[in-house]
Amino acid sequence: MATYKTSDFRKGLKVQIDGEPYLMIQMDFVKPGKGNAMYKCKLRNLIRGTMLDRTYKGGDSLESADVEEVAGQFLYRQADMFVFMDSKTYDQYELTADQVDDNWKYLKEGMSCQLMLYNGNPISLSPPNHVELTVEYCEPGAKGDTATNVTKPVKVETGAEFLAPMFINMGNVIKIDTRTGEYVERVST
Repeated sequence: MATYKTSDFRKGLKVQIDGEPYLMIQMDFVKPGKGNAMYKCKLRNLIRGTMLDRTYKGGDSLESADVEEVAGQFLYRQADMFVFMDSKTYDQYELTADQVDDNWKYLKEGMSCQLMLYNGNPISLSPPNHVELTVEYCEPGAKGDTATNVTKPVKVETGAEFLAPMFINMGNVIKIDTRTGEYVERVST
């Protein structure tokens, strides 16, 4: 297993602490007037999502985590399990509803996404930055209600609800930003 010395520390580094994978969110280098340099790190647990603050002295080291990202495809949902397929090896992986978290709102069958594997087991997924979803239900907009920034809830094909402008109707395809969960635009078909 490779190790990272403090001089290699940087944002985005995937390390292993106490047998669990962490992502380095923030790293600050501090050089006091006297003594050794210190590296203040903010780390996020890739399995549980918890945050950890640690300070390391110059010369310390951390193990690299056996974390890899692979291109995958969402196949189907079965109760609380989401089934994905590796696009290269055709291996199938199952993620629980807790691992998928709020990303279920954006998952359509056949959609491409990034799977994060730790020791060959899936721990999380990242959907594309923008997804196009068909509106299955929404209240009709009132005629003449064209004031700016007036929104209404719309239910899309995945079963999720998003806020969209009043002019959106059932059957429209809308683009949603998966990073914020916000409406981007109506897609012309």
